[in-house]
Amino acid sequence: MTISQYIENIANRYKHGNATEHTYRGDLQQLIESIVPDVRATNEPKRQLCGAPDYILTKKEIPVGFIEAKDIGDKDLSGLKKTGNKEQFDRYKASLNNLIFTDYLDYHLYIDGVFVTKVTIGEITDKGIKPLSENFQSFENLIKDFSGHIGQTIKSSKKLAEMMAGKARLLSDVIEKALTSDEDNNENSTLKEQMQAFKEILIHDITPKGFADVYAQTISYGLFAARLHDPTLPTFSRQEAAELIPKSNPFLRKL
Repeated sequence: MTISQYIENIANRYKHGNATEHTYRGDLQQLIESIVPDVRATNEPKRQLCGAPDYILTKKEIPVGFIEAKDIGDKDLSGLKKTGNKEQFDRYKASLNNLIFTDYLDYHLYIDGVFVTKVTIGEITDKGIKPLSENFQSFENLIKDFSGHIGQTIKSSKKLAEMMAGKARLLSDVIEKALTSDEDNNENSTLKEQMQAFKEILIHDITPKGFADVYAQTISYGLFAARLHDPTLPTFSRQEAAELIPKSNPFLRKL
């Protein structure tokens, strides 16, 4: 898919008047994978319901970037309004080091929580969406740079602690929302079963939020421990992490 085709698809969906932010997700996924064929852009509706970013970009199964998409014409793509996107965007910026916020036309890039640049490839007019072809090359370069981002080497214990805490907070929020969704929809998930077992054996009055915090910290620091013992860093994966965690900690290995 070319950028022109993407804008045409978006414009056609937009003019019907009943489109939402979900309507355009497949188009953006196709566009990204066309620009960077060695990258997979995964868009899972269940992730969004649980408070995770809309897209995760992976290269050889390793996450390289995240994209949060809002509806076309979103009024707070900068994330400055308390009644808008501020809480969510601040949470993502504190946890994810390579991140784009977009309304499918305007793209804002943040690295390590700091705004870097933005590119607009289309604008809303009285006649619908107008492509801004003069920005197409800049957008393509942005996506290529975004997909090829390599995080900085962590050189201090303070920075490491801050990064791990941020990721644990984001994971905790996702887990809590997943548990709440299971409760609301009367669904029995593995996560819900684990919380029930945790209540029966360890902490009888633990809340979903409390369990989410414990679970997130256990996973975050367990992955860190596994990473430390990994002799093949370029191929590190969750499966490998489970195998590298000491057998003396069977609970963590099963997570």
